[in-house]
Amino acid sequence: MINYEWRGKFDNAEVNGLHAEGFGGGLRDDDWWGQVNGHSLGWVCARERGELVGFVNVAWDGGVHAFVLDTLAAKKVQRRGVGTKLIATATEHAKVAGCEWLHVDFDEHLREFYFDSCGFRPTPAGLIRLE
Repeated sequence: MINYEWRGKFDNAEVNGLHAEGFGGGLRDDDWWGQVNGHSLGWVCARERGELVGFVNVAWDGGVHAFVLDTLAAKKVQRRGVGTKLIATATEHAKVAGCEWLHVDFDEHLREFYFDSCGFRPTPAGLIRLE
């Protein structure tokens, strides 16, 4: 059984490990706890038998716009609805907080997940790569 918790407690090492697994690039030592507490509306932790198996960050503009970032599900729980439930939980809490819009951007291979599984709709948007 997987439990989902809005603004759940986590250890930085747990999210760094999950992030490395999901996005590659090697294990980092980022201060996730400090980042989300300082800049986010909230986040969702998914745990199976105490182990962090899913995570999503919900940043916001302090008003009506929230932004889904870093949706992660451990490989061993993928295709079990964990990502979809993470987004559903984030959506519910962003709405309760008074947000009117939930934004996401993603790589093309995740299009089906966000549009078909999570209910996002395509919109015109722009992006400038700063790197």
